[in-house]
Amino acid sequence: RDHSKVVDIQLLTDTIKNLAHLAKQLEKTKDLNTLRGIEGQAAYLYFSAFNELILNQKDDFKMNERNRRPPLDRINALLSFLYTLLTHEVAAALESIGLDPQAGFLHRDRPGRLSLALDVMEELRPHFADRLAVTLINRNQISSSGFVIKENGAVIMDDNTRKEVLVAWQKRKQEEIIHPYLEEKVPLGLVPYIQAMLLARHIRGDIEDYPPFFWK
Repeated sequence: RDHSKVVDIQLLTDTIKNLAHLAKQLEKTKDLNTLRGIEGQAAYLYFSAFNELILNQKDDFKMNERNRRPPLDRINALLSFLYTLLTHEVAAALESIGLDPQAGFLHRDRPGRLSLALDVMEELRPHFADRLAVTLINRNQISSSGFVIKENGAVIMDDNTRKEVLVAWQKRKQEEIIHPYLEEKVPLGLVPYIQAMLLARHIRGDIEDYPPFFWK
């Protein structure tokens, strides 16, 4: 709404509608493979519209598609770094309240994979990582010169950019929000612990449903 002259409003509107349609399909889904398929469609739609969130440095931070291991452009390198930070935060939160971060529900269990941490971090990615990435780019806090392209095409951040991102990450965690379920003011950095605690309470049967972190 605020940037209708520089973004494709129709693309964003259509993406929102299509994501809402997929969300409704989840209500009827009982099979994990079907659920994972819907999640894959949703991820494709979401990232296909991600470029419209970039208002400055559009050419330097253009995403052709979501890729990792290795990331092949600057925006994917930035997102992958932030997702790694978030995954470790969630894993530490899960361990602190007695849950095994490797015993997942939606992500398949693999040796050494933090499957449960990946499950929980999914609901936190947009607010914690994606929004921070967009902010750093749009406010010109990072630039294309802070990324290095390797011979194999992999893109990584240089040390100064990594430090800039880490400082922004720590500041982001200090921001206070009203938690949508607890309805109390908490630092954003405490949210992974709160969600881990709520998940543990649901598993123990203390609460009927697990309340995911929805933020508008």
